[in-house]
Amino acid sequence: MHDEQEPLEDWARRREERRHASKGKRRAVPLTEGPHRGQHVAPGAPRVIQERNGTEWETVGLVSNLAEAKTVLYRTQPAEQKTTDWDRPALRKGQGRHRKPTPAEDPEK
Repeated sequence: MHDEQEPLEDWARRREERRHASKGKRRAVPLTEGPHRGQHVAPGAPRVIQERNGTEWETVGLVSNLAEAKTVLYRTQPAEQKTTDWDRPALRKGQGRHRKPTPAEDPEK
C-alpha cells in the first residue's frame, strides 16, 4: 500500500460520519419543468418536501407554495423567556481601571 493512501477503516469511519450528519436534513424541490433553480424563481409553484435518510432523499410531504415550504423547513424555535430580575450584580464602590475620574476627583489637577 502506498504511504499517502489512508486505511480503509479511516475512510469508512469518515463516510459514516458524513452520512450521519446529513440524516434528517430537509429540502423543498419545486414541481416545475426544467432544471431546478433558486427558490425565488417560481414562488407560487407547488413543492415536494424531501428528507435525507443518509443515502438518498425521501419524499415526506407536499406543499402548495414557497411560503408553506418555508414554514415546514424552518420551524421557529420558541424564544427563551427572560427573567424580570437583573442578572448582573450591582457595581461596587470605587473607580475601577476602566472608568475615567471626573475632573473633581482627578488628583493630578
